[in-house]
Amino acid sequence: MGMGTSTFVTRWINFLTMLLAIFVIIFGVWMSTHHDGCRKSLTLPVIGLGAVIFLISVVGFLGALKNISILLWVYLISLFFVLVGILVFTVLVFIITNNGSGHTVTGLRYKEYQLQDFSSWFLKELNNSHNWERLKVCLVKSEDCNNLSKKYKTLKQYKSAKLTPIEAGCCRPPSQCGYPAVNASYYDLTFHPVSPKNDCKRYKNSRAIKCYDCDSCKAGVAQYMKTEWRVVAIFNVVLFVVLSIIYFVGCCARRNAARRHSKA
Repeated sequence: MGMGTSTFVTRWINFLTMLLAIFVIIFGVWMSTHHDGCRKSLTLPVIGLGAVIFLISVVGFLGALKNISILLWVYLISLFFVLVGILVFTVLVFIITNNGSGHTVTGLRYKEYQLQDFSSWFLKELNNSHNWERLKVCLVKSEDCNNLSKKYKTLKQYKSAKLTPIEAGCCRPPSQCGYPAVNASYYDLTFHPVSPKNDCKRYKNSRAIKCYDCDSCKAGVAQYMKTEWRVVAIFNVVLFVVLSIIYFVGCCARRNAARRHSKA
């Protein structure tokens, strides 16, 4: 890559990245003021990511603009650590989310999930009482369970529905319990449960209780997190490739800046 080309590309890539970082920071601030406590936990990582990207981009932009070799060194070292961090995080995500396939139940169009099928990390995090109490408040506030009766007006519609992992695990008792459904939000608990599972005793028709304390609900949340994290991991792979290309261009720009400095 030519001496001027690599510097020009590095300069404008980092300028555009600075604008993106500012947008990410503004989005994080907006989340902190418009969302409840459930989503506010995401604001600090979002703002932090935006701040790191902005600082690295400023260093890279100034280094390429002024042909300052030391700034380009700082930029490349920082970008290298970001690349390593993305790589390590992505590998860990794929390892953690490798387990936890659902179980097919006859007569249902969706799968049921069991907590013990997931990785030890999920078991540790979801069985932590503090973590689960916070998540449970979010689940109740989301009203996913309460909306089932609005989505499925009749029992026939409900029985043929394809529920999400959280709806299947948190809004109804496990199918092994054998409780007959009266409608989408009510089960006849006068029947003696077929299974001795504790989840059968934990389920209540109350909107505030449902099966939020069940292992099946934790498994549904784990499956939801697994799906979301897989999407993040795939995005990270794309981001890693893009940043690797930018890193290569930055190396060329740093080398060219060093040559110009030596000639001067």
